[in-house]
Amino acid sequence: MPAVKKIRIIDSMRRTDIENSLKQSKRLDGRAILDYREISIETNVLQKTSGSASVKIGDSEVLAGIKVELGRPFPDTPDKGIIICNAELLPICSAFIEPGPPSEDAIELSRVSDRGIRESGMIDLPQLVIREGEDVFAVFIDIAVINEDGNLFDACSYAIAAALHGATMPTFKIENDKVVILEKVKPLPILSLPISTTFVKIGDKILLDPNAEEQTMCEARLTLVTDDKGNFVSAQKGKAGGFSFKEFNEMIEISKKKGEEIRKKIIKNDK
Repeated sequence: MPAVKKIRIIDSMRRTDIENSLKQSKRLDGRAILDYREISIETNVLQKTSGSASVKIGDSEVLAGIKVELGRPFPDTPDKGIIICNAELLPICSAFIEPGPPSEDAIELSRVSDRGIRESGMIDLPQLVIREGEDVFAVFIDIAVINEDGNLFDACSYAIAAALHGATMPTFKIENDKVVILEKVKPLPILSLPISTTFVKIGDKILLDPNAEEQTMCEARLTLVTDDKGNFVSAQKGKAGGFSFKEFNEMIEISKKKGEEIRKKIIKNDK
């Protein structure tokens, strides 16, 4: 069932503790301001899927499942396959999530996840075409948030990248002018591994991988997505505050470096 998000409130004493710790460039969980929490990536965790992955960043946990099925191409892209990406915050993931229609956060999470895949050209969509304008393969990406403790953008990014990197697609033949799906599968045509890095600003400090409390009290948030060549393929700005030109340049360099580290971790995990 879709979910809506209640407002998370941080009491004044907790907020003061976080701010005082950041003045010393430290965080309450012991991390430096540009450190990630522990990242765990596990693939092939779901049966009856074309690919899947579970990712934990600290206490945030998401599952990504891939299904590749026959479909019809979109009218404006008859020579390309289809990608459908959906993210859902399950009511069990947080005390601040309740059953109901999708919240703005859930919609934003789906769109940012989808954009990283499309703009990076992660999947070679022309290779999913069976008969141009008639039959293609459609890649369905479903993300379920199991536990929410901040930075779901990155958790979903890594889960999608890991699931797609090891995903397969059906083989087929044309028989009597019909598409017949065969039992044999082959790897999904993957061209790139887009990786996101999310920053927040609290006071004059830029933090990487915010937990739920840090994300709630930040003045500005920025998610940057890079591809294998270090190109920036998408970005998402959140909150009302802004970043200076110097801060933005620093985040660009950090995003490239961290993105490559995470990318290597995903590739190594899939071997």
